Amino acid sequence: MEVLRVAADSDVKAVAGALVAAFKTQGRAEVQAVGAGAVNQAIKAIAISRGYVAPNGINLVFIPAFSEVVINGEAKTAIKFLVISK
Repeated sequence: MEVLRVAADSDVKAVAGALVAAFKTQGRAEVQAVGAGAVNQAIKAIAISRGYVAPNGINLVFIPAFSEVVINGEAKTAIKFLVISK
């Protein structure tokens, strides 16, 4: 499964489009964010992507979880969102 990494300065519409594309090809997607700003952008992107697929009868939901990632040799706690349809 492809992991979409979101930063605080990510374009939410671009992330939403990538999320929908990943969802359509794989049936699920994972979004990963480190920091409050990145989590904010990730949530907005998920909300926008729901609007993109809703007219086709697809209801996207997400499951949040913690994840450990290494950035520049330093361990950080990330929030990951598993995006699936219900």
